[in-house]
Amino acid sequence: MAQGVIATCGPGDEVIVPAPYWVSYPEMCRLAGAEPVVVTTTADEGFLLTAEKLKSVLNEKSRLLILCTPSNPSGAVYSEAALAAIADVVRSHPRLLVLADEIYEHIIYPPASHFSFAALPGMRERTLTVNGFSKSFAMTGWRLGYLAAPQHFATATAKIQGQTTSGPSSISQEAALAALGLGKFGGEPVSVMKAAFQKRRDYVYERLVSIDGVRLEAPEGAFYVFPDVSGLVGDGCEADGFGPVPDADALCEYLLEKAQVALVPGSAFGCPECLRISYAASDETLKEALDRIEAALDSKVYKRGGK
Repeated sequence: MAQGVIATCGPGDEVIVPAPYWVSYPEMCRLAGAEPVVVTTTADEGFLLTAEKLKSVLNEKSRLLILCTPSNPSGAVYSEAALAAIADVVRSHPRLLVLADEIYEHIIYPPASHFSFAALPGMRERTLTVNGFSKSFAMTGWRLGYLAAPQHFATATAKIQGQTTSGPSSISQEAALAALGLGKFGGEPVSVMKAAFQKRRDYVYERLVSIDGVRLEAPEGAFYVFPDVSGLVGDGCEADGFGPVPDADALCEYLLEKAQVALVPGSAFGCPECLRISYAASDETLKEALDRIEAALDSKVYKRGGK
């Protein structure tokens, strides 16, 4: 991702970054000397950038649009129709490129499906697609990814890589070849893993929506939920032995202290009213964590605003 940003952007350029975003995106832009332009999306919009919102922020400085589907942190998945509408806007700005982060490509739950932005008419020449093995093939520690782009952009990123992150181990490369050899969508091993993730998603979703003050739609991909917890924080919200809980950052601090469960506040991802929970854990761990969260938010010990 960083190599793609640095290879295409420089001082005076603007990069469109839909929020919620992965925490590193804005800093990658600043590292290249470009200015991140954060476009907020909401839970009611499914945390998806619309063509209208994209159009409203574009100008002569706009150089790059970052799209992540499925999304970290929200698990949102762009449909082909949504991507086609965005592509129509991109076509009207000849200087605008797209950096598509598709590393969760194979972790998508029916009826949703993955569609690559570069496959849209006219977008292959303007898209840098980033992918890897850490998510879909559970190879987090192998530290191997790849980029597909038009030759001139690929050459530029290779020059940057040669002076920064070059040198993937032969062991990682052999493992990646084995993963790719599993067949379409990773074959049976990935299908089994995806089924386990879907089961965990459903469990975590049902547990969270039963908590008063939590708003959440079931995500269609990745292995995160991104609940809106604005009903649990703010004026009048207070926890026994902790004090006022003004925002999601304080809520995460309270749950860490009281329930000993580590969550990530949405402010890290550009959406301060939310928090991120990963369900890439065992069923037993998830049950224990949710039991603790539920107990910590029980009305006997946690006061919601206005109640």
